[in-house]
Amino acid sequence: MSSDTDHIPSVMYDNTKAISYKKGRYFGKGGFAKCYEIIRDNDKQSFAGKIISKNLIVKQNQKEKMTQEIQIHSRLNHQHIVEFFGFFEDHDNIYIVLELCKRRSMMELYKRRQVITEPETRYYMNQIVSGVHYLHSHRIIHRDLKLGNLFLNDNVQVKIGDFGLAAKIEFDGERKRTLCGTPNYIAPEILSKQGHSFEVDIWSLGCIMYTLMVGRPPFETSSLKETYAKIKKCDYKFTIALSPTAKHMIMIMLQSDPSQRPKISKLSHHDFFKGYCPASLPVSCLTMAPRFDKLEVPSPGQYGKGTALKDIQGQQATAHKDNSIAVGLAGVPQHHNSFSDVDNLRVIRSLIAKLIKSSPRMLQSMTDEMTDPAVQPTVWVSKWVDYSDKYGFGYQLSDDTVGVMFNDTTRLMILSNGKNVQYVDQDGCEEYMTVDAYPKTLEKKVKLLSYFNRYMREHLVKTGAQVCKEYDSLSRQPHLHQWCRSTSGVLMQLNNGTIQVNFRDHTKVIICPLMEAVTYVGEDRSFLTFRFAMLTKLGCLSILYEKIRYTYDKIGVLLEKKD
Repeated sequence: MSSDTDHIPSVMYDNTKAISYKKGRYFGKGGFAKCYEIIRDNDKQSFAGKIISKNLIVKQNQKEKMTQEIQIHSRLNHQHIVEFFGFFEDHDNIYIVLELCKRRSMMELYKRRQVITEPETRYYMNQIVSGVHYLHSHRIIHRDLKLGNLFLNDNVQVKIGDFGLAAKIEFDGERKRTLCGTPNYIAPEILSKQGHSFEVDIWSLGCIMYTLMVGRPPFETSSLKETYAKIKKCDYKFTIALSPTAKHMIMIMLQSDPSQRPKISKLSHHDFFKGYCPASLPVSCLTMAPRFDKLEVPSPGQYGKGTALKDIQGQQATAHKDNSIAVGLAGVPQHHNSFSDVDNLRVIRSLIAKLIKSSPRMLQSMTDEMTDPAVQPTVWVSKWVDYSDKYGFGYQLSDDTVGVMFNDTTRLMILSNGKNVQYVDQDGCEEYMTVDAYPKTLEKKVKLLSYFNRYMREHLVKTGAQVCKEYDSLSRQPHLHQWCRSTSGVLMQLNNGTIQVNFRDHTKVIICPLMEAVTYVGEDRSFLTFRFAMLTKLGCLSILYEKIRYTYDKIGVLLEKKD
C-alpha cells in the first residue's frame, strides 16, 4: 500500500542550528500535516514534529498561509499555548518543532467521558480563557478554537495549539472576511460573511463549554446545512440542568450579535470561576470522573463512616441523570458512562460483526496512516493473577494501580502512590480510605490486597519508587467489572466500558466502545491502535483479525449467560 510517509526521513536535519532529530512515534494527521514524535539527538528530548510535504503546498496562497502560521505561532509565549521551538525545511518537507502534549487533545477526553463535571470544566475553562486572553491582548484571533485544538500535557494542563487559521488584527475595528472554522464551533457572523473579529473566539468558547458540560455540541445535527441554520438562529437548548453561573456564562458567549458577547478580559472574571476549582487534576480523569471529596484521615482504629466533603462554595458537581455521569462522592453508586455492561458488550460485538461481515483484506503490515494513536487507551490491565480458587482475581493497571475482585464480587484497589484505597461494594457503591485508616469490617480484604500488591510488584513488574502527588486523592481509576478465563487467555471488562483480552502468547487486544477502536499489543509491547471503520475499509492485520474473532466469540458466551 503506497504512502507518502516514505518521503519523511528517519532522521531530519536542521541546517541552521546544526541539530538532527530522529523520527519517533506517529501521532496522526490533519489538513496538510502529519505529526510525529521527533527526538533531538544531542539531548534525547522529545518534541512534536508537525511535518508538511512541499508537494501539498504548491499554490501561492497555501505558502502564504503556512508562512503566516509560523510567524504568528513563533512569537507566542504563554503557559497555556503550545510552545513553538523552531522550524526548518529540506528538499521535501517543512518541519515545525512544537511542545509535545502526550495526553492528546480534549476531543479524546470528551469522547471517553461524554460529560465533564463542573469543577473540571472550571479548571479547563480557566486555562483556556487565560490562553485566549493572551492571544487577544496581542491582537491575534485564533479562529479555530475547538476541543481537537486544545491539547493536554503530562500534568493535564491545557495548551492551545494549531494556528493554521489564526489572524492578526492590524488596526482597531478591522474585520476579517475569510470563511473559516469548524462547523460545530463556527460563529454566525462568519457564516453570514459580515466580517468578524475577536468575538468569534468567544463564540467558540461558548460551544466548548457547552459541549463539555452537556455532552454534545450545542448546534450539532446530522447535516451541515441544518447545523448552519441553527447557528444563524442561535437555536440551542440546555438538555440537562446546569448551575446558574455555568448556564449564564454559556448564554452570554452564545449570542447572535457579536457586540453583545463579553470581551475576554471580562469573561475571565465571570462568577462561574468563583466556584470550587481543583488546583490540578489526576491523569485518571481522562477516562473516569475524579473524586471531589476531601479525606479526613483519622488515626488507625478511629475510622469514621464515609468521608468529609470539602466546601466547594455551593458549586459541587452533581450527577447528570440524563447521562448517568458520576461525581465521585463516597458512598454513592457510580455509573461512568451511558452504557451498562451489557450495552458495552453488545456495542463491541456489533463493531466486530461489521468487520467480519465486510470480509476485510488480510494484511501482513499496515502503514502509519492506517493507525490512530489518538484513540489508544489511557489505561489497561498490565498484569493479572488468578487466585479465584481461594480469594479472587488480582490485576495491575498500566499506571501501577493494583486491584482485587474478590469472589463475593466486591473490589478493592490501591492507587500507584501506595496510599489511597478505593472500595466498591456489591451494589457498585464506592468508598475511599487509606492503607492506614479503613473500616474494621474490611481488615481481612485490605490485608489480602496488600498481599496481591506485593506479589504484583515483586514478581510481575519492576519495582520503583512511587511519588505521592498532591492530587492523587482525586484519582478514580476504572475497576474490574467482570472476567472469564479459558485455555487461550483471559477476558476482562473494566467499568469504563473497555474490554481486554490477554492471550497466552503475551499479546493483548483492547477494545473501547466509545472510541470504536481496537488496540493490538504485540509480544514486544508495541501498540497499534485502529478505528474499526478503518479496518473495515482498508483491511486488517491477519494476526489481529484472529484475536478479534476470538473476542467476538467470548463476548457471545458472556451475553448468553446474561440473557
